[in-house]
Amino acid sequence: MKKITVPEYNVVDKAKKHTCALATGARELVMPATVTTHYPRERRKVADNFRGYILFEVEKCINCFQCAFVCPANAVCMKEAPNKKYYPTIDYAKCIFCHFCIDSCAGGALKPTKILDVAYKDIDEMLTLTEEMIEQPEIIREDVRSVEYVLTKEDLVLKRNPGEDSLFVKVTPPPEIPMVSQCVEPESCLGCGICEEMCESAAISSLKEDGMVRMKIDTDKCTGCGLCVKECSMQILRLVRK
Repeated sequence: MKKITVPEYNVVDKAKKHTCALATGARELVMPATVTTHYPRERRKVADNFRGYILFEVEKCINCFQCAFVCPANAVCMKEAPNKKYYPTIDYAKCIFCHFCIDSCAGGALKPTKILDVAYKDIDEMLTLTEEMIEQPEIIREDVRSVEYVLTKEDLVLKRNPGEDSLFVKVTPPPEIPMVSQCVEPESCLGCGICEEMCESAAISSLKEDGMVRMKIDTDKCTGCGLCVKECSMQILRLVRK
């Protein structure tokens, strides 16, 4: 086995090496090249379409239940309010932050944020009721600047920007699309008439055909309130675009 020899440097070479090391240290002190974010004093800047904590604007909700229907993790449930309407609640112990509920919200009542670090005391507290979704959560911030990764031709650079990055997004409201109720599986209808009784606009009527009771929906009268969708025992009513 060949023994590794220690290289020998003369005085000039040693001076050059030490000077280079001191220059590198001074450069890192003034303009550090590290890509590590010093959280919580720094917060990484994320895109406006970041899928974070969800807020709720009750005035825009049309009670269509679509957010609960589309949720793949069963994290969204509808809660009855004193006005006899139903509004969403979110269980963040189940939520996978896919934001399907936001994408499917016809009225734009569910809104995304860039909040990603929410603390809970226990798992039961992760069930966020409608009242809690309406109000913005209490936010304690220690960051004094935002950072973002910039890919240059030479390397990956961490750019530091003074000031806080806003955690709330200004979302362009979706176009108002009229919704109407529709039976997606008429052959499964029991003819119980509950939807007809629940309809406040008299848009649903029952018809007897071939000894079977069938429900007819007048799309001109339907307001898309979603009450019939909620009450249908067979879950065969859906709100669709008019």
